Amino acid sequence: MKHILKINTVLALLFVACAMQAQTSQGRDAHKDLRQADKAYKSGSYPQAEANYRKAVDKENSAKGNYNLGNTTYRQEKYDDAIKSYQAAAEAAKDRTTKARAYHNLGNALYQKGQYKESVEAYKNALRQNPNDLDTKRNLTNALRRLPPPQQNQQNQDQQNQQGDKKDKKDQQDQQNQQQQQDQQQQDQQKQDEQKDQQQNQQPSNSKDQQQDLSKQEAKELLKIMDQEEQKVQQKMKRAQARKGRSAKDW
Repeated sequence: MKHILKINTVLALLFVACAMQAQTSQGRDAHKDLRQADKAYKSGSYPQAEANYRKAVDKENSAKGNYNLGNTTYRQEKYDDAIKSYQAAAEAAKDRTTKARAYHNLGNALYQKGQYKESVEAYKNALRQNPNDLDTKRNLTNALRRLPPPQQNQQNQDQQNQQGDKKDKKDQQDQQNQQQQQDQQQQDQQKQDEQKDQQQNQQPSNSKDQQQDLSKQEAKELLKIMDQEEQKVQQKMKRAQARKGRSAKDW
């Protein structure tokens, strides 16, 4: 019985040693993949960096691997993948600094997705880990500005909008009524003017008053004035011809 226990103990130790050796080997491979991914990331080869980071994360689910994978997918605007990676990084992180960075970038990815409420919570989590981070505070402020107003404020706004619409409609109706009144007044005035003209045209004219013959003296005066005007015109024409003759030059 003791011999059997010894054998089982030896087997257990061998199993633990093999497992540790396998983990060590995977850790070395993951570290190698991380180095290659970091190199590709720095050169801007984000698809290649993403592939190597994924290999590293599959071999060792570390905070660093997930965090860098999140950065790589974020650079490619794969915000859904970035969100998953940052969440995994925040959960795997063992120190406050790494957690704060993971939550900060998680808030950025959520913000890019238009999930402003969720991004606010992520920024708050980042500030719980690092309250002095000014970048996180600024991003939190921007996210808060994107949130919709509270329900009560929205109701008040709706009521104000409704009152404004009613006032606009009333003003439009008043303007229409005023315009109609003006048009009616113009039509009435036009009718009155037409009636006056009609009445004047229908009245018999007094030919003696309107077509009186000119007296002989008035006729003479009129002829005299016409002669004087004609003489003035002829004098002007003569002076113009004289000036024209003086200004002419012989070739």
